Amino acid sequence: MATNPESISAAADTARSFPRWLVAALAIAVIIADQVSKAVVARTIPEHTLVTVIPGFLNLTHTTNTGVAFGLFSDSPAAWKTALLTSISLGLLWIVLYLVWRSKHLDWASGLGLAMILGGALSNLADRIRTGAVVDFVDAYFRSYHWYTFNLADSAIVVGAFFLVIHLFKSE
Repeated sequence: MATNPESISAAADTARSFPRWLVAALAIAVIIADQVSKAVVARTIPEHTLVTVIPGFLNLTHTTNTGVAFGLFSDSPAAWKTALLTSISLGLLWIVLYLVWRSKHLDWASGLGLAMILGGALSNLADRIRTGAVVDFVDAYFRSYHWYTFNLADSAIVVGAFFLVIHLFKSE
């Protein structure tokens, strides 16, 4: 019996593909982890208090960020800021959802990347809609240099983008 090499390749691609249900499940896991961590920080660490986790490298702190990543626009008093940032977030989320929906076969890197970006963006968007701000609490630093304070959703978005870059290099 002759076997068509193209059908074997297609079956192998399907077996290696990252299913949409897994994208949704991982996005939900990111949302839950982020929301729980923010709630724990908000309840246990007074705002602007530092809790040293790893001396010289990592603190936990409770800050409220009304801006976007890295605190951009957080000092802006503009009344339209929250509406604009929410609209931009919604637009970007639609793009991610479109990419997930239109892709018949996501590879592991793009599937994982899109799931992490989706979960992180949805979690931060939920905070922005609910309170007009997000809770940031991870303060990574080395000596006197402190990186911007961030949260798990921000980390998921950055790691997700890294996986998309892997996908781009892998597909070339």
